[in-house]
Amino acid sequence: MPWGCRRQQSGQGGLRTEAAAMASTADTTGQHVHTLLAAHSKRLVKLHPQVLEDRDPEPLHQMRVAMRRLRTCLIQFAPALDLPAGVSAQRLARSGRRLGLARDLDVLRERLDTRLLPRLSDAETRQLKPVFKRLKRERRDAQHELRSELHSGRYLKLLQALQGWLRDPSFTPLGEQPLSDWLPEWQWPWLGTLLLHPAWWLTDGTGAEEQELLHELRKGIKGARYRLENLQPASGDTALSWVERLKRAQELLGDLHDLAVLRDAIEQQLPQTLATQMPELHALLVEQQGSSWSGWRALAPHLLDPGERRQLLLGLLQDQANSSPQRATV
Repeated sequence: MPWGCRRQQSGQGGLRTEAAAMASTADTTGQHVHTLLAAHSKRLVKLHPQVLEDRDPEPLHQMRVAMRRLRTCLIQFAPALDLPAGVSAQRLARSGRRLGLARDLDVLRERLDTRLLPRLSDAETRQLKPVFKRLKRERRDAQHELRSELHSGRYLKLLQALQGWLRDPSFTPLGEQPLSDWLPEWQWPWLGTLLLHPAWWLTDGTGAEEQELLHELRKGIKGARYRLENLQPASGDTALSWVERLKRAQELLGDLHDLAVLRDAIEQQLPQTLATQMPELHALLVEQQGSSWSGWRALAPHLLDPGERRQLLLGLLQDQANSSPQRATV
């Protein structure tokens, strides 16, 4: 069964900033979303040949993020968009999973190469040869599936339908409303659902059930962060401050997920437990897991603090008031 882990955070600030800057002059929700979708769609097309060449892992990483952001826009702003039948978040999700499998394997190898191997003895490094062989084989298979997906009629028709809509967009009545009048509604439902997730209250993250809950929470945090970023710069300083906090939370939970996946993958190749056969690697994994867990447990209560949550809600409302034009009353 292929291994899976999350991507590293890198190189996406420019993409977000560019899309947000282009959308900053939009008056209506529809205009704002159109600009975001156009930027992400352009990014996918530009990265397509580089991903197929597979000479550098970074274009795949960037394409995966662009696809995630595009899908998030389609979900978040669905009530404002009148899209053709061929364009949907569900259709895009399949292509995203193909990209994700290959990217996750790249991240796994990167973690081994940069954060673990330099601290292992030669004897323990040699014991990892079966792991590297399996990783190489699965990465080759994942690239084959990725190529098939990006060449498929299903994916190409989706892009064609989206680009056709971008040339002649259509919006619902809500999409014709001023963006500034609806900022809290476009943000708070996702944040409210996120803050009610049970994984915030876990005191131990080592069990399989706990790890799955934390993985779900990490995905929820990432989605909420993207949704807040989708409304910049109109949504103001409150949303921006929470974007940074959520990004840190996502990184910590991502580390925990990667370490759990890596441990399981390595132990599948060993006749004995990791602690028995490779004590150095076992100690490193325990050390890194402990550091990430301590960071997470320090951050989580701060995000859940009643005063912080209240300030978030009040801040979003104040940001709306600051961004809304003054309208004369009669």
